[in-house]
Amino acid sequence: MKFAIEHRPDSEYAYALDENTLRLVLKVARGERFKEIGVLWNNKYDFSMNRNYVPMTWRGSDGLWDYYVCDLASREVRFAYVFRLAPAGGGTLYFSEEGLTEDYDFQYGKYPFFQFPYLNSADVFTQVEWTKNAVFYQIFIDRFKRGNFEKDDSYINQTWDAPVNYRSYTGGDLKGIAEELPRLADMGITALYLTPIYKGRSNHKYNIDDYLEIDPMFGAREDLSELLDRAHALGIKVVTDTVFNHCGDMHPFFQDVAEKGKESPYHDFFIIHGDYPQRKPCNYETFAHCDDMPKWNTSNPEVREYLINIALTYLSWGFDGLRLDVADEVSHTMWRELRSAVKANYPEAVIIGEVWHENKMYLRGDEFDGVMNYKLRKVLLDYFALDALTAQEAAGNINRVWYKNTRQANGMMLNFLDNHDIPRFLELCKGDEENLRAALVALYFCPGMPCVYYGTELPLAGGEDPDCRRTYDWTKKPKHAVFLKALADTRKKLPEGDFYAAIEGGTLVLIREGKEERAKAYFGNHAVAGDVIFEYNDIKIVKETL
Repeated sequence: MKFAIEHRPDSEYAYALDENTLRLVLKVARGERFKEIGVLWNNKYDFSMNRNYVPMTWRGSDGLWDYYVCDLASREVRFAYVFRLAPAGGGTLYFSEEGLTEDYDFQYGKYPFFQFPYLNSADVFTQVEWTKNAVFYQIFIDRFKRGNFEKDDSYINQTWDAPVNYRSYTGGDLKGIAEELPRLADMGITALYLTPIYKGRSNHKYNIDDYLEIDPMFGAREDLSELLDRAHALGIKVVTDTVFNHCGDMHPFFQDVAEKGKESPYHDFFIIHGDYPQRKPCNYETFAHCDDMPKWNTSNPEVREYLINIALTYLSWGFDGLRLDVADEVSHTMWRELRSAVKANYPEAVIIGEVWHENKMYLRGDEFDGVMNYKLRKVLLDYFALDALTAQEAAGNINRVWYKNTRQANGMMLNFLDNHDIPRFLELCKGDEENLRAALVALYFCPGMPCVYYGTELPLAGGEDPDCRRTYDWTKKPKHAVFLKALADTRKKLPEGDFYAAIEGGTLVLIREGKEERAKAYFGNHAVAGDVIFEYNDIKIVKETL
């Protein structure tokens, strides 16, 4: 008898939910028939003498696997466990480190059982409390709103309503953002994600020349302090975009190297293949192929110390978290040291990495809290905008994304439909605002932190960068603002706990289940049971008591 089964201890399939609860996930080939699947477990030193039994519950499928879940809630801190399966055809099977067997010798069972050797409290990945109900709004600052009309605006090179390009400067600033905070709060926004505000020779400021100076185009430290104070008074957190993969080529350290070569104390702050940096051909590492953005050598402990101190400075100014640009090209050592320093001083600060691809190596609790969730965005794009997935396929892909990481990490993902690096969702669904609204319902329902890109409430269109960075059209009324507020209010009513996607009568259903209640979001006409707490066209969110 052969079955395809997978489990890995001390991974996203076996991790601590808290100091007294171990979460276990077992993957079984989709469609395999079992009457029951459960876990035999105990303290690893007592396992051979007696065992507890906990049944596992089906919690979603993808194209290949069914996922079964259970929690071992106990004061125990040392766990030994073996899975017991009852095939539909009869008999009993055991799954341990020896694989799938028809028998298990419990007298000598300490050799092949799975184990979670010790649940150390310091290793428990804890979700930052305020992120549980966070609804983000991302702002590309130059394009949002101008509030200061007394600043030197000689840098502005086009009118507000003109089409933008890579070198467009339109005048948006921190004062403009501060003016709009009450409106954003009324829309249900509880957190801002601001693209870089620090001195750099671009409209985007991802080529920072001075990390501790606010770019005069955007304002001064006083303007930032006023923005943070106003935001916090309204219950809005503010996260700053933090660029530690690279800097601008006018950064004083890089300029010192350009002048002195290997004689500069900062030569090893960068990765230079030669005595002096040269542009043609470029002999130093950069962001992408941008020779005006030299890459920091984060393998150098002095560089790590310098950048981590900058991060701590930002948090001391009043920021509530860091979004880390190009995070997957920076050393893991850097991120582990940064997390340790940040959490020691600002435990409620959230750390979000920009990672477009596989990300679980960053989300074990020793580097980031969450990442920008490109994987979820891809599923929502394929299903709601491109019509590239069936409901069954969409459910499977959502489940696959969910089970890539722990529940805590999933709760701190920055979920989005679009941002400053990719085309607007509205553009990709060919202007269909009904599809946009449907995708927004899914975005707000999924665990994690939904992030609305500025102008979505209008809605604002835009293709590939730089077109996705158009100016906010202040001549239009935000027709989707009330809809977004309704989603934010509905989100507060959703239970914490498990999440999975399923199919009911051919309809995609997203499910959030806590200990006492369950919420379901139906994306299609379907008879529903329970109290309807949100309804739009054929989309319904219902809530029921368990």
